[in-house]
This record gives sequence, structure tokens and C-alpha cells, in this order.
Amino acid sequence: MYKINFGTDGWRAIIAKDYTVDNLKRVSEATARWMITKGMKKAVIGYDCRYAGKMFSEVAAEVLGHLGIEVILSDSFVSTPMVSLGVVKNQADMGIVITASHNPPSYNGFKLKSAYGGPSVPEEISEVESIIPDNPIGSVKTLDVLKEEGIVTYMDLEQLYMDHVSANFDLDAIRSNVKLAFDAMYGAGQNVIRRLFDNAKLFHCDYNPSFMGRSPEPILRNLPEIADFLAHDPEYNIGLANDGDADRIGLFDEDGRFVDSHHILLLLLMYMRQYKGMDGKVIVTFSVTDKMEKLAAHYGLDIEVTKIGFKYIAEIMQTEQVLVGGEESGGLAVAGHIPERDGVWIGLVIMEFMAKAGKSLKELIQDVYDIVGPFDFSRDDLHLTEAKKHAIIEHCAGGNITEIGDMEVVKYENTDGHKYYLPGDKWVMIRPSGTEPVLRVYAQAPDMDQVKDTLSKTHATLNQIG
Repeated sequence: MYKINFGTDGWRAIIAKDYTVDNLKRVSEATARWMITKGMKKAVIGYDCRYAGKMFSEVAAEVLGHLGIEVILSDSFVSTPMVSLGVVKNQADMGIVITASHNPPSYNGFKLKSAYGGPSVPEEISEVESIIPDNPIGSVKTLDVLKEEGIVTYMDLEQLYMDHVSANFDLDAIRSNVKLAFDAMYGAGQNVIRRLFDNAKLFHCDYNPSFMGRSPEPILRNLPEIADFLAHDPEYNIGLANDGDADRIGLFDEDGRFVDSHHILLLLLMYMRQYKGMDGKVIVTFSVTDKMEKLAAHYGLDIEVTKIGFKYIAEIMQTEQVLVGGEESGGLAVAGHIPERDGVWIGLVIMEFMAKAGKSLKELIQDVYDIVGPFDFSRDDLHLTEAKKHAIIEHCAGGNITEIGDMEVVKYENTDGHKYYLPGDKWVMIRPSGTEPVLRVYAQAPDMDQVKDTLSKTHATLNQIG
């Protein structure tokens, strides 16, 4: 029996190895039976552009429908936020997204969404995980039968999302001031951007479940085409990229320079507070820049740092007024939308900021620097043996790292990983991925040369361990 575990953002596994119809049935049955124990009756199911997404979503719908759960099934591939919005708009009890987000093309996955329109909280996920049966459910009613009985119905979740966008953004102002280049990374955000911006320069906006062998994670090394295009075409003043299920964002300024999630979070906070006059708490995960604390203090706002995983932010957003929330990996949220990561929505907020302020992205970032100071950031993913990775984490947990290269550690935190603050406004963080077999090494410093130097010294330090 294959043991199914939910990581930081759902269950993910390699298609045809562990991600099989039988294992999907096991997870779907546990979800349905957990819903029944809670008196829940309705679920929304969607899928992104990965291999067999439509088939897997229909398998999940058959299992839930057979067990008496009413199912609204997406009629095409959709982003994760479209499913979450569909849950809210249809007053459903749960959402299920067949996606592996930014994982390599060989993966697929299973995300759970709560009635409030965001990730299910850790406690609920653990309860579902604990009742996953050892064997798949037997024969179930077919999709055709369930449709005839009215238990399964189809819905255009993308149009639902389009209507929501139109009601919440000044699209005329955005279109008049912004010339967009967009990279869908072959993901589920491709159609909505094509519909919103008919003059956008599009990259990888085709249906291609192989993702051309590249993991659909919107980080700089995965986006060379759009970066090069912006660097050589002055007509376009912003670049947007989304991951496979379009809940994460990558951004480029008019020169093709990558704008990471730390800078985007700072821009969001400035726009929502200084320009729109909105109030609320700021929530960030442990790997986010400490510059957010400085900007929040500048605006007189409370800030809270959580463990890594957007589900921890979403849990707080259920009970408190949160102005801006986000994580380093590109999952960001703002007040006025569902409590969910949404790469398209966040891109629109930034574009609206540019339009309303009458400034370029570079100029807005400089406005942020004028308050918090300049900085740069990078992350390395180290593919190590399990033995080496375990040895490094044990070494860190033992409090054995007191210097990185020739730099003394001046402060240490271990909320979720191991973060080492260094002289000269620098820090390094070491943490194993919750969704992939890699060790992540993060670094922040006043400029990229110092970031690279800090990462190099960190690698040398880690190589001596084990």
C-alpha cells in the first residue's frame, strides 16, 4: 500500500507511479466521507493543464457523487483561484483542484479548498489524511449516470472569474497605461489573460501538458524568453508570469529585470495602504523579507510571521482583517478578494497601481526603497542525497552553525527552517522543501553581488557537513 501524505500544499506524486486512478479514488473517498461527517453536501472540482487532468477530475467527481456529494465540475481547465472563487459563489462546502502547481511535468496532485474560498486549514487536512482507506473504493456510478441524476453538473468557472475581475478592477485605466507581456508557462492562466488583454505579447500560452520539460514555477531561471523580450522591446512596460495552476506570480519590470515576491509584497502593501487607504494586518511566511516588517511599521500596521505554506495565512484570514498576505514562492493575497493565492489577480493589482500612480514599476520599487532601503534576494535548490540533506538539517537544528564563511551569525530563528542573520543587512535561510526532494537555500543582501557571495559561502559551509 502506498501511503498518501499531504505536504505544504496538498498531495502530489508522479503520474502512473504513485499518482494513479486507484490512489486518487482513495483520497477522493476520504474527502467525501470526511465531508459527510461534517454535514457537508456540495463540492466544486477543477483541474489544470497537466496530463490527464480532465480524467482525474472526473474520477474524483464519480467517487464524491457516488457517495452522495453534489458536484459542480469545471467544463475546462481552470486556475486554482477559479475553483476557490467557484466554491464561494456557489456556496459550496469544499473545493478540489487536480493540480501539482509548480512541480515538474511528471507530477499531478490534489488540493483541498474550504468554503471560505481558500486552502483548507491544516487540522482539516490532517483529518482527511487520517481516514484515507488502504484500498480504492469498488465500482461507483458513472459520470453519465450522475449527470442524469443531477448530482454532477458542469460550470464555466473561467467566466465566473472573468465577471469577478471586471467588477473589481479599473480595466480601462489598466489597458490605457499598461502594455503587457505574459508567460503562462503552459498553465491554466493562459485563456483569462488572452481574454483580458487582446494586445498582450504571449509566451507559452498553448495547451502543452509536458511544459516542454520545464517546471512551471515562475522564477527567473525558468523565464528567459519573456525577460529577453522585455529587455529589447521598450513598448512593453511590465511582464507577468504564472505557474501551472496560476496561483503564483512572477513579475518583470520594463527592462526585463525580475521582480521577486518580496518586492511584490512591498508594492502591494504600499498600494493598499498608502494609495487606497485600506487597513488590516500583514501576514507573511518565515522565508519572506524582513523589509516587510519595516514597511508595516512605517504604516503603523501589525505584522505576523507564520510557518511556510499559504494555508497558515489563509487560516488567519478567516478570522482577522488581513490587508496583505504572502509567501516567498509567489503565493500572494490582498484584501477585497478571496483569501487565496492568485497570480492573475495580484498581477492586475500591480498593473492598477502603475496606472493609478502614473509610474513605471521601477519607479514604484524605488518609492519602496526610499522607505525600507534597497535589497536583493535569491534562492538555490540543492538536489542532495537524503543522507546529506538529513545531516545538514540535523546540524542546523543542533545549533552548530555560528558563522557562514567569514561572517558571524548575529541572530538565529527557526520558526520553520533555519534562518541566520548576518552583518551588513544580510540573512540566509536553510529549509527542506515540503513538496520536492530538494534542500532550499535562501539569501538576502543589499545587492545581487552580495547575495551571490552569501550563497557561495553558505554552500561551502554546508559542503563541510556530513
